[in-house]
Amino acid sequence: MKFIDEAKIFIQAGHGGRGCVSFRREKYVPRGGPDGGDGGKGGDIIFHASHNLATLLDFRYRPRHEAPSGASGEGNNRTGRSGEDIEIAVPVGTVFKNAATMEILADLTHDGERFIAAMGGIGGKGNAHFTSSTNRAPRFAQDGMPGEERWIILELKLLADVGIIGRPNVGKSTFISRVSAARPKIADYPFTTLIPNLGVVSYGQNQGFVIADIPGLITGAHTGAGMGVQFLKHVERTSVFLHILDISEEDYQGAWELYESINRELGLFNASLMNKPQIVAINKTDLPITRERMKKDIDIFREKGIEVSAFSAVTGEGLDGILGRLTEQLKRSSAHTQGEQRGEGKPYDEKGNSH
Repeated sequence: MKFIDEAKIFIQAGHGGRGCVSFRREKYVPRGGPDGGDGGKGGDIIFHASHNLATLLDFRYRPRHEAPSGASGEGNNRTGRSGEDIEIAVPVGTVFKNAATMEILADLTHDGERFIAAMGGIGGKGNAHFTSSTNRAPRFAQDGMPGEERWIILELKLLADVGIIGRPNVGKSTFISRVSAARPKIADYPFTTLIPNLGVVSYGQNQGFVIADIPGLITGAHTGAGMGVQFLKHVERTSVFLHILDISEEDYQGAWELYESINRELGLFNASLMNKPQIVAINKTDLPITRERMKKDIDIFREKGIEVSAFSAVTGEGLDGILGRLTEQLKRSSAHTQGEQRGEGKPYDEKGNSH
């Protein structure tokens, strides 16, 4: 299945039916009077979130969605049939934006959550509504109200507890394949990962979390360089970042410089991302060059108050320690959120670092 995380569609709710102009014509009933019924209501366009979907691909092939209009009213005060509502399923995590103003209309983050994107028009009133002492036989009725119509943008943002960030080819895909059942494409060249991958990690007793492998970031990603903003939006919902560093590269300039370059891109894309806690880890400890450089880099981070873990996604060395830190940080983040709701203080430091 092709992964599509953005689509622009046109939606048109049904128009209200026209009111009826009618008069009673019954034998032995002189001057029966008006009996025109009301028009039916137009159908609504409704979206609902479903865990059974993981892409917006269908909307690329069907960009227009129209609900049926209401039927016209009839004589004998009969109201016209209402147009049927159109219900459309979208993946959980879909954000709806007005294409003209980019205003966020809805954000469906729970399975079964619903959003009425376009309301159907109300049916017009029949002539029976307009009788008065001065107008006993009105010969007019209302037209139905038009249904709402608009262009909207659907944007899918993955729901994950942990987002793996880092430059291309640092071992993010290998890591997620070792700790979960996800099987992303793995190769020894940059930009192997072209779509985000989700995996469910089980750790300890009854502990687990969802982890997302985000395609590699490079300098200028916030402006669209590399995979750019195409996938940066997927880290916005995560609670914790696992920031993986690779210090084995030939053009290595220092782990701190690598760390700052990625965080600079995050901050330029969305400043609020800088407030998320990060677990920093150096990968590829199975390589001699990494072990040679690692101690100096870890000391630099320690001087700045950041603890750095080391692991090898290939051999599995150090993975338990990483998962333990992630689990502990998720607990702290959850307690922090609950504390904010109760008006309590933060359970971890201002930088969000786990010590």
